[in-house]
Amino acid sequence: MQAAPLLPDEANLAPEQRLLRVHELLLQHFGRPPLRQPLDPLTQLIASLLSTQIRSGQAQHVMRDLRRHYANWEDLRDAPIEEIVRVVMAIPSPEVMASRLKLVLLQITARYGSLTLEFLARYKTGKVREWLESFEGVGPQISAAVVNFSTLRRRALCVDADHLRVTQRLALTPRADAGVTEQRLMRIIPESWDAVRLEEHHELVKLHGQTLCMFAQPQCAICPLLRLCPFGNRRMRAEG
Repeated sequence: MQAAPLLPDEANLAPEQRLLRVHELLLQHFGRPPLRQPLDPLTQLIASLLSTQIRSGQAQHVMRDLRRHYANWEDLRDAPIEEIVRVVMAIPSPEVMASRLKLVLLQITARYGSLTLEFLARYKTGKVREWLESFEGVGPQISAAVVNFSTLRRRALCVDADHLRVTQRLALTPRADAGVTEQRLMRIIPESWDAVRLEEHHELVKLHGQTLCMFAQPQCAICPLLRLCPFGNRRMRAEG
């Protein structure tokens, strides 16, 4: 499919309108993405920690290995590091991940008295995210994933590496890290978008980043967002 040329009315859209147009064009191109079955917050936290090291599909395989090996997350918490390493061996630096998983689970238990995150449902989203981000290895990307993807179902936008790259190339917000970029994007996202719509947006942008707007070889010539993309238009002009 050949991308349409940049149209003057689309080139000059306000950021809020451009984001809506990006969402619309990605829906037209990819269709509505299947959304995940929400996990409990603790399980989503573990899954999100794994996903920081490998693709989500690979992380799902490791999650299945953890579930098969441990009857519950208390067993994972109490297992020797060497044993956890063997279970998560598919992850780069499995020793680091095993130590991080065990430490976070131990710290949650120490702070709350038991290993659960269900109590977070009683708190406002900002407080939940601040509490989660107090743990080693948990930043804005993971806290957003927990509050948005889990049964908490709060308004947050998970900005992973793919999402950040696409957003920066589209110049939807000034360049910044994932946490600041999420804050800026949330200011231009319609207040009417609920948690499910925000997850849909994340999945669409992530899919686009993984299949067309890759880091090394972006497929600008066939990109459905070319008409809105300063990066793509510069690249196409440079290539003649």
